Amino acid sequence: MTARTKKDVKPPQTGADEKATLVGFLDYLRDSIAAKAEGAPEPQVRTAGVPSGTSVLGLIKHLTCVEGFYFLGEPVKNWAATMRPGPEETVEDLVAAYRETVSRANQVIESYSDLTLPAPAPPGKQPSSMRWLLVHMIEETGRHAGHADILREQIDGATGR
Repeated sequence: MTARTKKDVKPPQTGADEKATLVGFLDYLRDSIAAKAEGAPEPQVRTAGVPSGTSVLGLIKHLTCVEGFYFLGEPVKNWAATMRPGPEETVEDLVAAYRETVSRANQVIESYSDLTLPAPAPPGKQPSSMRWLLVHMIEETGRHAGHADILREQIDGATGR
């Protein structure tokens, strides 16, 4: 039997309106990737599992920066550095920072009743619609959640969402 991750995450229910559906899938992916880091053993959770240097913990740190950049207007000086957790950064601290940033991002999303309105413009970027930003974040988070699935399975055999 294959090991499961500490927290099995459920997908959103059907039948919701557009905004609830988009946010539901984004939150589902956010919870999925956070669950991949929780309970992962040190130092493997921060150790690169592929030649590019990607690690489970690096993905959490990166997505925290991506959420902050797009939804909260937080500048990022070095995108490559967002993929590298420092030795003092713990799983608990980085997952907590990710969840806090997600919570703040969800407050911004919640303030939109019309998804065609311009989303917050990240530093140096033109604004897009909130709909575009939600779809982009689903794509970005989903892609990295897939990376985390593979990396976590390599670490200790944990699978599932």
